[in-house]
Amino acid sequence: MFHITLFSPQIPPNTGNIIRLCSNTGSSLYLIKPLGFSLDQKSMRRAGLDYLKNVRIKNFENIDDFLHNTSFNRIYLVTKFGEKRYDKLKYNPGDCFIFGSELRGLSNEVLKKLSYCDKIFIPMRPKNRSINLANSVSICLYEALRQNNFSFLK
Repeated sequence: MFHITLFSPQIPPNTGNIIRLCSNTGSSLYLIKPLGFSLDQKSMRRAGLDYLKNVRIKNFENIDDFLHNTSFNRIYLVTKFGEKRYDKLKYNPGDCFIFGSELRGLSNEVLKKLSYCDKIFIPMRPKNRSINLANSVSICLYEALRQNNFSFLK
């Protein structure tokens, strides 16, 4: 359906919650190293519960490994510095959303290598750092699913 990519995630429970979200929506999850935790870490596994077996998760050594070994209809970079509001675009199954690290967002390297991609943002009040990673993934993914009449339920 849709693809979620986390670039250098650092907080295990966020990734565990995203695994759970992907399981419930039929989405794939891609993790680009370095990760701030082990996938076996107890807090990540607890948040992911029994959902790990239901989700296609693939790990990549770096952004180049990811770009050379995947193909998507379109890629969207989700960043608070985005140029387009997330709900103003039309999403289609096969699209990929890339989210940055909880601590540093998307690196300059990622932004340069994917400069051809739309950069989208979730509106929020000024002078705030960011919305939680798992919440951001949920917001964007459910908008894409809503636009497609929640066809994953069929």
